[in-house]
Formats: sequence, structure tokens, C-alpha cells
Amino acid sequence: VLSLGTPGVGKTTLGKELASRAGMTYINVGDMAKEGELYEGFDEEYDCPVLDEDRVIDELEDKMSEGGIIVDYHGCDFFPERWFHIVFVLRTENSFLYDRLESRGYKGKKLQDNIQCEIFQTIYEEAMLSYRKEIVHQLPSNTPEDLERNLDQIMQWIEQWMKDNN
Repeated sequence: VLSLGTPGVGKTTLGKELASRAGMTYINVGDMAKEGELYEGFDEEYDCPVLDEDRVIDELEDKMSEGGIIVDYHGCDFFPERWFHIVFVLRTENSFLYDRLESRGYKGKKLQDNIQCEIFQTIYEEAMLSYRKEIVHQLPSNTPEDLERNLDQIMQWIEQWMKDNN
């Protein structure tokens, strides 16, 4: 399972809870990169490290072949298509997203670019270009009720997939 979205849309909250309910392994690519220092530089403009995508793929390859993994990241075009049976792109209304990002200390260009990314559906379009269209799904992620609905929907999908493939 791949959980995608602009920073602040609720990927981590969803991914951790889903892993707990489904008995799957949750991997936050940002945290994994930080722990393993999987970077190829630093972006001064956005004040953040630049991910070394090849090293991330190398790090994940064995885990992904075992299955039962929920991967959480904001980009997806570098992950092998064969890794995922389904892709969820979380979407958040800009008023909610702005407040969430601002509370995380995002400001200036970084804040504006992330809001623009959400407005223009950049991550959804990247997912549609990177994976078969029928496995890519958008989910609203504005309220706690949205989170519960999304968890229920994804759990139903996982249960059906298990029946169909085991």
C-alpha cells in the first residue's frame, strides 16, 4: 500500500493506524531517510535535505518483496510500480492544510509551494503517471471523520485483496 500526499494531509496518522489495524508494517520514508542519512545534499531554498532516491530504493527492496508494507511519502515517481497493489493520495482543503503546515513552522516559499502543490493536484497527477490508473485513489483528509472513513475503506480493500490473493 502506498500512502501519498502533500506534507500535512495526514499520511502518517493514517499509515500508523492502518498498520496497527491491518497487522502490516508501516514505513515513513522521510523518517527512514533521516535515520539512515539517505541524502544526496541539502536544499537551502526549502531548508531541507535532498533524498537520495536510489539509496532509498536499495534500503526498501528486501522489505517490499516480503509484502504487507504501508509506505508513506509525498512523492512516488521513483518507486518501482511492482511494489504497490494500491495507491492512496490524501487530499486536504487549503484552509485546513495552511493551518497544519503553518503550525509545523512552514513559511514563505515552502508554505506557498506546498499549498500550490495541493491546489494543482501535483501528487495525484504524479501517481496517475507512475502507476496503473485503476490502482490510484484520492481520499479526502480534512476531519477525524474523514480519517475513520478512509481507514474503514482501506481495511475493506485489504481484506478483499487477502481473500482474492491467498
